[in-house]
Amino acid sequence: MTNKRSGFSMWLLIWGLGLAGQICWNVENQWFNTFVYAKIGKDPSIITGMLIWSAVASTFATFFFGTWADRSGKRRRFISWGYILWGVFTIAFGLTQFISREMYALVAASVVIADSVMSFFGSMGSNAGFSTWTTDLLNERNRGGIGAALATQPVLGTLIGTVAGGMLVGRNDDYMRLFLVMGLAVIVFGVISMFTLDERDDVAPHREGSFWGQFFSVFDFKRFFALRELVLVHIAIAVFTIGFNAYFAYIGNYLIHYLGYTADQMGIIEAVPLLLAMLAAIPFGMLINRNKHPYLAIATVLLNVIGLLIIYPIKAADVDPTQLFNARIWIGILVMGMGYVGILQVTKVWAKQLYPENAKGQFEGIWMLFYVLIPMVGGSLIGEAAVKRGGETFVNAVSGKTEYIPNGSIFLIGAVVVLFTLIPLVLSIRYHRARVAEEKRG
Repeated sequence: MTNKRSGFSMWLLIWGLGLAGQICWNVENQWFNTFVYAKIGKDPSIITGMLIWSAVASTFATFFFGTWADRSGKRRRFISWGYILWGVFTIAFGLTQFISREMYALVAASVVIADSVMSFFGSMGSNAGFSTWTTDLLNERNRGGIGAALATQPVLGTLIGTVAGGMLVGRNDDYMRLFLVMGLAVIVFGVISMFTLDERDDVAPHREGSFWGQFFSVFDFKRFFALRELVLVHIAIAVFTIGFNAYFAYIGNYLIHYLGYTADQMGIIEAVPLLLAMLAAIPFGMLINRNKHPYLAIATVLLNVIGLLIIYPIKAADVDPTQLFNARIWIGILVMGMGYVGILQVTKVWAKQLYPENAKGQFEGIWMLFYVLIPMVGGSLIGEAAVKRGGETFVNAVSGKTEYIPNGSIFLIGAVVVLFTLIPLVLSIRYHRARVAEEKRG
């Protein structure tokens, strides 16, 4: 027996914890950035600082707690306490708005630090805890289902986070209400997991010398680079998410400050097409179960690029912000979202299948390097440059500071970068075919 609870309970926890975490990540990825523009200043440099330092904190936390989890063979404590502290510091982030804007450097630094601390504990609960736990559960019978859950949860998190977030922020920009509600929701799920999540009894502690010796052993990349198919999957998701971060960090401010929508309208405009895009996870899951990983990944990359190119030419003059529905925007987000759902679904399951059995937690850390750290640093710098050089610029009459509004240029540069994902995916086909053939012979 490997899990004490029923299959229903397992799936309930997968969806409850996963969705709560993705909603909180959405608050960070979506609303922290619009919070900065609304409450601090229209300065993409602050967003770049947040992205880079939160990525560093997230990656370190995943390695640190992933090593700890591998050595202990336990997951629950990291999930429960990580989620609780994650929620606490999500609430604390909102308190930065009460620092006087006259102390601009202080408030900017406080925003970056608060975001980093929140991300640190979020990675403890979500990446080192929850994600490693789902890796423990993965087998040939459920990999399509778990892959679909892990891929659709970010979309559902975006759906719920943007709609509910927009309603909570409202037209009076009440961001504190948003952070309070979302933070409390994550705390509640952390407490629930303390009493409902059972440890798997087939996960043995794995110790290699001292803690720090084992921690730094993962940076001996000889073992990683020997797994060539896994390396190419990681490179692919890194390139894709560099392009993704170049535009996604600014999409909320694009809709609000360039096209003229309100925060609650923005939530609906993003959420409805992404909800429809999520339905693509069903056929994608079938293809994953048939071991069509590289071909599905290539198709989803092309879908994402097409969606971005549909949105790119839209000008503010083309949009009536009093009307929610704009066919070009909605179709563009739908197609872009289908590609996003697909690439997350296939690469996450693909990588998990290739992890060494005795280092799943640590390999979640390597995934973080390629999925979070490298893309957030690279993507944020590319996105900031796109906003400053290709966006709308004006001087604030009160502060005298130059402020920047993102326009369609963020989608064009994102599409160009995402196209480079095709290179590692094409190269992966030969290794994937060889492995599948060997598994069939075995």
